[in-house]
Amino acid sequence: MAFSHPRAPAGGTPHSLTGLLPFLRPYRWRIALALLFLVLAAGATLAFPLALRTLIDTSLGASDRGAQALALRGNFGLLFGVAVALGVFSAARFFLVSWLGERVTADLRNAVYDHVLRQSPQFFETTQTGEVLSRLTTDTTLVQTVVGSSLSMGLRNAVVGAGAIIMLVWTNPRVMGIVLLMLVAVVLPALWIGRRVRRLSRASQDRVADSSAIAAEVLNAIPVVQSYCAEPRESARFAQATQNAFQTAVRRSRARALLVAFIIITNAGLLLWGLYRGTQAVLAGQMSAGHLGQTVVYVMLLAGAAAVLGEVYGDLLRAAGATERLMELLASRAPVASPARPLPLAHPGRGLAVRFADVHFHYPSRPQQAALHGFSLELQPGETVALVGASGAGKTTVFQLLQRFYDVDAAPAGGSIQIEGMDVRDVALTVLRGLIGTVPQDPVIFSASALENIRYGRPEASDEEVHAAARDAFAHDFLQALPEGYATFLGERGVRLSGGQRQRIAIARAILKNPPLLLLDEATSALDAESERMVQAALDKAMHSRSGQRTTLVIAHRLSTVQNADRIVVLEHGRIVEQGSHAALLARHGVYARLAALQFSA
Repeated sequence: MAFSHPRAPAGGTPHSLTGLLPFLRPYRWRIALALLFLVLAAGATLAFPLALRTLIDTSLGASDRGAQALALRGNFGLLFGVAVALGVFSAARFFLVSWLGERVTADLRNAVYDHVLRQSPQFFETTQTGEVLSRLTTDTTLVQTVVGSSLSMGLRNAVVGAGAIIMLVWTNPRVMGIVLLMLVAVVLPALWIGRRVRRLSRASQDRVADSSAIAAEVLNAIPVVQSYCAEPRESARFAQATQNAFQTAVRRSRARALLVAFIIITNAGLLLWGLYRGTQAVLAGQMSAGHLGQTVVYVMLLAGAAAVLGEVYGDLLRAAGATERLMELLASRAPVASPARPLPLAHPGRGLAVRFADVHFHYPSRPQQAALHGFSLELQPGETVALVGASGAGKTTVFQLLQRFYDVDAAPAGGSIQIEGMDVRDVALTVLRGLIGTVPQDPVIFSASALENIRYGRPEASDEEVHAAARDAFAHDFLQALPEGYATFLGERGVRLSGGQRQRIAIARAILKNPPLLLLDEATSALDAESERMVQAALDKAMHSRSGQRTTLVIAHRLSTVQNADRIVVLEHGRIVEQGSHAALLARHGVYARLAALQFSA
C-alpha cells in the first residue's frame, strides 16, 4: 500500500485506541495483574459503605454502653482494614499501570521512529520533519497519559460506579429503577457533545503539529534567517501558528467543559432526587439510619465515578485522535522496499559493474516532467565516470536511483538498473546500499565526536582504522589539533568546523566503509582554493580502494576536477548528449566544449 498523506480528516473515535493493542499484547500478564488489583481496590471501596452501615446500626444502636464500645472498636477496626486493603491494592494498581504507560509509550515511539527511518525520500516530499516530531512527542505523551493513568482511572470508576448502581438498585429498587431510566436520557446528549470534543481534539493536535513544523524548519536554517534579518517575520509566523493552536484548544476545552458540567449536574440532580426519596423513607420508618448512610455513600461514589468518567472520556477522545495520527504514520508504506525474496549479491572484491538500461523516471511530485528519459550508461569495474551538465539535467537523479531511494518508472517503459548483472530491485536494500559509499555536496556531521562521525561509515571499526581513514582523507592533522583530538564534540551539524574540514570527515567516513562503488556529489564546489586542493587530494585517495579498483561515479560542476576521469558523460534534460574523455569532448566542440570554454576562460 502506498503511503497516505499524514494529514487526514479529523474524526477519531475511542475505537481508534484499538490501534494500541499490538503494543499492549506483549504485556498482557501485567495488564491482567493490574486489572486484578483494580477490581480488588474497587471491591474495597464498595465494601466501605457496608462496613459503615454495620457501624451505625449495630454499634450506635446498642443500649449497653460496654457492648456499644466493643462494637465501635470492632467496626472501626473493620473500617481501617478496608482502608488498608484499599491503599495496598490502589498502590499496586498505580505502579503496574504507570509502568505499562511508560513501557507502551517507549515502544510506540521506537516503532514510529524506526518506521519513519525506513521511508523513502518520497515520504519527506510531503511530510514536514516537525510534523513527525510532533507525533513522536506530543501525541505519544497523550497516549501515555491515557494508558498510564486515565484508562485505569476510568476502568476503576466504571467498576465502582457499576457496583454502586447494583447496590443502590438492590437496596432501593423502586427509586433507583426510575433514576436509571432517567440516566439513559442523559447519555444521548453526552454522546453528541463528545463527538464535537473528539473533532476539536484532532484539530488541536494538528495545529500544534503545524507550529512544531515551523519551529523545526526555522531552527535548522538559523544562519539564513538571521542573514536576511527575518527573525521578526519568523517569530510572527510562529506566533500565528501557536495562536491558531491556542484558539482551537480553547474551543476544545469549552466543549469538554460543557460535557463535564452536563454529566456532573444531571447525574447529581438525579441522584439527589433519589437520596431525597431515601430520607423520606427513613422519616416514614421504612429504612434504618445505617441503610440511609450506606445509600448516601453509594450515591457519593456513583456521583464521583460519573464526574471522573466525564473527565476520562475527554482524555480518551484526545488520545484517540493522537493514536489515529500515530497509526496513520505506522500504516504508511514506502514505495521502495526490499524484495520479499532477495537474490544474493556477494561483494565482488573489486569495483562493481553498473548498467543503466533505457531508464525513464518521473518524480512523484512532478509526474508531468521526466527527470531521466531513455538514460543508458555502463560503468566497468574500476572505472571513473563523471556526470556533467546544467542544474536539473538529471545528475542527482542518477545517484538516487542507483541507491534505490526511488525506483524507475513502472514497466514496460521504465527500463532497469543493474549491478553485476542483477536488477537492483531484486537485491535487499541493506545489501545494495552496503556496497555503495556516498560523499554528498553538503556533508552531514552528527552531534557527536569526530571519532564517532567517521566510524559511522563502519560502526565496528577500531580506533586505528578510523585514524587510517582520516589520514587518507587528509583530516588527521586538523583532528589531532582539536581540543580533545578525535574525542572532540563537533556540535550540531558540525558548526565548529570549516566547510573543507566537514567535507574531509565525510570523505574519511566513505573511505572507512571501503565500498566497491563510490558516489561523489561535487564535493569541492563551495570551497576556497586551499580547501579545494586538500579535499581533491582526499577524493583522489577515496577513489582507489585498498583491496583493488573502485568504481566511481562523480557529479561535477567544476570541470577542472574531472579532467582525468576515464569518461565524462554530458546530460541535458535527462538525456545523454555526449560522452568521452576530456580531450575528445573538447575536440567535438559541442555542449561540453561550451561549458569548458565558459569555466576555463572565467
